[in-house]
Amino acid sequence: MLSLGNVEVVYDRVFLAIKGVSIEVAEGGMVALLGANGAGKSTALKAISGLLKPERGEVTRGEIRFKGEDIAALSPPDRVRLGIAHVLEGRRVFEHLTPDENLIAATSMHRDRHRIAELKDRVYGYFPCLTDRRSAKAGYLSGGEQQMLAIGRALMTAPQLLLLDEPSLGLAPFLVDEIFGIIRRLNQDGVGILLVEQNATAALDIVSDAYLIENGRIVMNGAAETLKQNPDIQEFYLGGAGHKDYHAVKHYRRRKRWLA
Repeated sequence: MLSLGNVEVVYDRVFLAIKGVSIEVAEGGMVALLGANGAGKSTALKAISGLLKPERGEVTRGEIRFKGEDIAALSPPDRVRLGIAHVLEGRRVFEHLTPDENLIAATSMHRDRHRIAELKDRVYGYFPCLTDRRSAKAGYLSGGEQQMLAIGRALMTAPQLLLLDEPSLGLAPFLVDEIFGIIRRLNQDGVGILLVEQNATAALDIVSDAYLIENGRIVMNGAAETLKQNPDIQEFYLGGAGHKDYHAVKHYRRRKRWLA
């Protein structure tokens, strides 16, 4: 459904943020993009959704195809109409509006009131806790509720592909489990997912495939189970270095194999 081929993104015509990135998401698939802060994960998502321009970024090389169509020249609203929705990092909801009003704000592409009502019911079905808070100001919702509302607002566009940027950021562990359970359910209902996440353990538990990006380059990709077993992934991203005895060595410096 989605393919990036050797995509490069430059900010301010100077800084090369991602270099030759190639990613594929099958129709109805769920793929994770893992990496540390500043690796280029969010930039890759913004290249797909078309949100680079406000940050003075542009795709300077490569192609981005959605369902076989080259979308590089399309505006962000046109990409939404095609079926791509992007949930930005940081739970960016309209705090002065109610959850109901937040959801309606995302429906300008729909002209049928019955369709809008149907989509709202679907969102509240996924997030029943929002039903009781639908008349409160969104700014007074908890962090978890705001994250659910941000995802729900994206669902109001009836997407075929959902881009999620750090949905677990700043949430308590039990809320992370709840959010990831809902993401899994969305995927089971036919929505393709491209998940950007620093919580590699949680991400690899629900996706089928994953890519690892470092310094703007894809350095590893494969099935989630395969990446889980990789010793470098375990040590640098899954907390597997805890068993090391650092007193047994004078100097300890493990070099990642993909950089060797």
